[in-house]
Amino acid sequence: MDSFFRSEEMCLVQLFFQTESAHNCIDELGHLGLVQFKDLHPGTADFQRRFVKEVKKCEEMERILRFLKKEVITSNILIPADFTTERISLPRDVLDLESSFDKLEQELKEINSNRDTLRQNFTQLTEINHLLHMTDDFFVEVESQMTISELPSEDSVYSSRRASYASTNGSLKLGFVAGVIKHERFPAFEKILWRLFHGNFVLRHAEIKPHQEENMEEVFVKKDVFVVFVQGDQVRGKIRKLCDGFHASMYPCPNNAAARKEMRTNVNMRMEDLRLVLKRTEEFRVTTLTAAAANLREWTAKVKKMKAIYYTLNLCNIDITQKLIIAEIWCPVSDLSSVHAALIKGSEQTGSSVTPIMNRIHTQQTPPTFNRTNVFTSGFQNIIDAYGVGDYQEINPAPYTMVTFPFLFAVMFGDCGHGLLMTLLAVWLILHEEHFRKLKNELVDMLVSGRYIILLMGIYSIYTGLIYNDCFSKSFNLFGSSWSVRHMFHPQGPWTNETLHNSDYLQLDPLVSGVYSGNPYPFGIDPMWNIALNKLLFLNSYKMKMSVIIGVVHMLFGVMLSLGNYIFFRNFKDVVLKFIPELVFMLSLFGYLTFLILYKWCVVIKSDSAPSILLLFINMMFFDYSSNGAMLYKTQKPVQIFLVVVAGVMVPWLLFAKPLLMYREHKQSKLKPSPNKLPMQDFGNFIQEPLEKSKEKISMGDIFVYQGIHTIEYCLGCISNTASYLRLWALSLAHAELSEVLWKMVLQVALRVTSGMGSVLLAVTFATFAVLTVTILLVMEGLSAFLHALRLHWVEFQNKFYQGSGYKFSPLSFDKMLNMK
Repeated sequence: MDSFFRSEEMCLVQLFFQTESAHNCIDELGHLGLVQFKDLHPGTADFQRRFVKEVKKCEEMERILRFLKKEVITSNILIPADFTTERISLPRDVLDLESSFDKLEQELKEINSNRDTLRQNFTQLTEINHLLHMTDDFFVEVESQMTISELPSEDSVYSSRRASYASTNGSLKLGFVAGVIKHERFPAFEKILWRLFHGNFVLRHAEIKPHQEENMEEVFVKKDVFVVFVQGDQVRGKIRKLCDGFHASMYPCPNNAAARKEMRTNVNMRMEDLRLVLKRTEEFRVTTLTAAAANLREWTAKVKKMKAIYYTLNLCNIDITQKLIIAEIWCPVSDLSSVHAALIKGSEQTGSSVTPIMNRIHTQQTPPTFNRTNVFTSGFQNIIDAYGVGDYQEINPAPYTMVTFPFLFAVMFGDCGHGLLMTLLAVWLILHEEHFRKLKNELVDMLVSGRYIILLMGIYSIYTGLIYNDCFSKSFNLFGSSWSVRHMFHPQGPWTNETLHNSDYLQLDPLVSGVYSGNPYPFGIDPMWNIALNKLLFLNSYKMKMSVIIGVVHMLFGVMLSLGNYIFFRNFKDVVLKFIPELVFMLSLFGYLTFLILYKWCVVIKSDSAPSILLLFINMMFFDYSSNGAMLYKTQKPVQIFLVVVAGVMVPWLLFAKPLLMYREHKQSKLKPSPNKLPMQDFGNFIQEPLEKSKEKISMGDIFVYQGIHTIEYCLGCISNTASYLRLWALSLAHAELSEVLWKMVLQVALRVTSGMGSVLLAVTFATFAVLTVTILLVMEGLSAFLHALRLHWVEFQNKFYQGSGYKFSPLSFDKMLNMK
């Protein structure tokens, strides 16, 4: 149980095991997940380590596996999620696995290359087929227009520019250039032609609209068929160069219709052959990828394990005989037996006759921090680690955060309706956890990781919502209000019917008999306050004082936890020099402020004569008792003077006591002679001792500056941190007011409509109300309350006892590495 509130006790262990059983031993430790290997070659570059070649081989296999995975996903082939996790392969099996991967990669690359070549040939034949089909009309049109004196207008069938070249002496023999160009490049191509030849050409084009079975490209590209009729070989040469510049494909095209028909027949036959070859190639590729997909996860797990094992072996030492491996590990003391059993199991799997040896060694090095978690506590531990990993065996704030974090969130988010929605969301995430993890979405993964945090925040919000008696800005009247309006009417009270008609608002008088029962509402706030005009003033005072009380109690709890650290580390000087003055300072001022708030709530005082807590506290700090202000109790003045003086005494205690004591101890240690040795007994020691003591020289200036910073930070921090907890009051009021605004300005308007379309309007309005509630109150307000609760824990609570300057325990764990848990 102590390990739950404090990090685990760790130990440094030296391992000895045979080289032949190294893979199996490390494999068993990786599956155990409780061992962190220490680097025995610090400062050595990676390329200088022993197993660097094996690590590079594993990285090359990982590259091949990534290539295979990409091809499998591209081909829409399902990768099986479940696979059997076998033990790591032997070192000699690595070569077989590597050769299999190389062969599979080469085969797949060859298939892809052949498929791309076939697709390119098929695309070219398709373009030639469309070109031959569409140029028939082009040739008929151009030949007919050359017998007249004017070229066709721009309203031709294929909407080309008007050609200005014509023959008045009869028909002319024209040459032509035919090809295919991308659709988006054609306007620029046409414009350049017009500028180069000034209209002395005939241009015809049409868009290619291939059938579904003709489209073999992964991404469909729109293309146009074009034919440019010109006169002269030199002009045709220029047009060909222009086509090359626009990356247009030029294809041969016969002059007469019979040759074009015969060519189309040959092209169609070749297309059918290519279509069949492409189909067989794709089937073979899918078969190869399907077989690879069945083993892809298993291969990935094997390669990652092998890489981790070789990387771990690089951290170890090998003796001169090359038969013994020496390693040093950090592991929890409570799991030493499990580690030893894993080593024996790994050694037995290889048939080794030598049992691995474990030696626990003492060290001055600071062990890593290990906090054992489960699915419920891991989210809260991540919140703490985000601030900083705790020092070794320092008190872990996570168990306390599991209670205080959702509670502070709920104080700011107090609405049982909104809390219920948040709870249902968390339950949905918990029940469908596996499904959401498969989505591989960063936002969804973050919600799933914090599902239990959301669950507790929702449950606590329901509780605080019941305390506030607030559900979507409406109140419950479960036990009957303690206030009665009936007794305010004549003859018991001063009200009459005329009073109701002539007054905009009325005030209940608790002094009138029967108006207030004298018994408070059994649970939460009285529902009568929901319809009161001074509701905001009442809740403002109530929540502000409640925030101060919660803040002071929370900070005092943090100071008390620091006592646990001092006692555990047997640092009893800090108990007297830090803990006691810090506790007394806070209790004398802010503990007394909490007492005044609670005392004023408990005693009966008339509202017109009740003193202000804020003014009382300010006058207390300035010793201002000259005004005739009311006091809460008789001996208030001497008590307050005593508390302020005590708090003032704590400041120099914090500032000077510890530095002076450290200086005194250091001075005594310098004057104390070395035991069993005379000062002049040995000339070497006589010279060496002053040198060693000079290295330990303490700067009093640095000590006083450090202690002064700590004292100022703590004393001023008590004030600023207490004021910081007022965010509980501010966000709680903001959440309640936003909820009330949504109710009055959205849903209540639709509920008052009595016309025939009222039901339709109500449905639309309710949908709007639901969307605004989720987006503004649940998402935005929830995120805001979460961040403010996070700040209160990190800054106001944890800085009282938590250092957060350790380093995290990072064990070799195959389960975490493969994301299996």
